[in-house]
Amino acid sequence: MKVIVIGPNGKMGRLITSVAASRDDMELTAGIGPKGRSYIGRDLGAVAMTGTELGVPVTDDLERVIDCCDVIIDFSTKEMSMEVLRLAVSHKKALVCGTTGFDPEQMQQFRDAAKVIPMLYAANTSKLVNIMNKLLEIVTSALKDEIDIEILEMHDQWKKDAPSGTSREMGEIMAHALGKELSEIAVYGREGASPREPGTIGYHSLRAGNIPSSHTVFFGGMGERLEITHHSYNWECFARGACDCAAFLTDKTPGFYTIQDVLNL
Repeated sequence: MKVIVIGPNGKMGRLITSVAASRDDMELTAGIGPKGRSYIGRDLGAVAMTGTELGVPVTDDLERVIDCCDVIIDFSTKEMSMEVLRLAVSHKKALVCGTTGFDPEQMQQFRDAAKVIPMLYAANTSKLVNIMNKLLEIVTSALKDEIDIEILEMHDQWKKDAPSGTSREMGEIMAHALGKELSEIAVYGREGASPREPGTIGYHSLRAGNIPSSHTVFFGGMGERLEITHHSYNWECFARGACDCAAFLTDKTPGFYTIQDVLNL
């Protein structure tokens, strides 16, 4: 499988490049950076700091190199990802996108793209996070209105969106298990006189230092509490998951896929 990595100088792009370069089933064909960056034209291995040159260029012109790949892996920015999506559809290339922070209209564009290309969107590509999501669905379906649900998510000071895409996905899974939409029942933080509304899902976002991704869901009952938590020590688990998602798209027909399909959950 021939792979193009978007944003190879970013924290996820560097790791994805390194993981893809180590796999026997993947061949890196290009890295794509934003226009005007000083590293444009350099070797992908040098830009991603893999410790070795890969003989592959980094360019700021995806359209010029897109036809030399089978799949694009994109963990960049909302703005860049929308342009990547447009070109992937135009050139009929499979796409794995892990960028977060899209509004509902933008997410619909990803779903529409799935009519033309194999499209895999994953707010979080960690295997353990997605197994956690399955546990959240089981608990919520079993207990429904017997429990209160609160989500605490922690990230580094550079995280742009709040709540995180992962915690939004968790909330959507639990809301659907309750037969509701997250937009109807989400509560973001509290201040002053703010008693808890039954049936809501509370969100709390912490941003500090270089804290890696951490998510805890609290299920509060009377006289007892269940907590389900995932901590990532670094971002390598997400990079490995992203490459697994790309490999999954080999020979897939157009459609909207998720990491649950990859993991058979």
